[in-house]
Amino acid sequence: MDEQELLFLGLLKNGPKHGYEIKRLLHDTLMPFISLDIKSIYYPLKKMEKKGLIAEYVGREGNFPEKHIYSITPKGEKRFDTILNESFLTIKRPYFNIDLSLYFLPYAQPQMAKRRLRARVSFLIKIKKELSQLKKDVKPDKKHLDIILGHNTDLVQAEIKSISHLIKTLP
Repeated sequence: MDEQELLFLGLLKNGPKHGYEIKRLLHDTLMPFISLDIKSIYYPLKKMEKKGLIAEYVGREGNFPEKHIYSITPKGEKRFDTILNESFLTIKRPYFNIDLSLYFLPYAQPQMAKRRLRARVSFLIKIKKELSQLKKDVKPDKKHLDIILGHNTDLVQAEIKSISHLIKTLP
């Protein structure tokens, strides 16, 4: 499954957008929820255009500079539906950066490890509060964001529980 295709085609599902608008949506709305490293939006958009998934045209409003506007094609609509349906059943083990540290835990000084793990729990509690606040601010027409925030809150709570248990078992 190509997550970048899913992302960009999904953003174009409700209408054409120019590059800046796509960047803004990514940054303002989606970045807290995705783990894709997107350095440039234009390279993936060009790749999708070559595949016939999106179309690009240049538009101008008044005296403003030209804008490159992207829209999803019928082929892109089909591809989006396929990828979206696959994504519901795609299970990848989540990678948590702490996993590598836990692998080498036997080499860490126990008191230092406990201190760092307690700090991680404190940070996770802060994240959980921020997620809770974001959930309160979700507009009714953005129910899908409410679902994502709930899912992320559950994951953070599970890590808090797991790390707290680990701290108790360390010497």
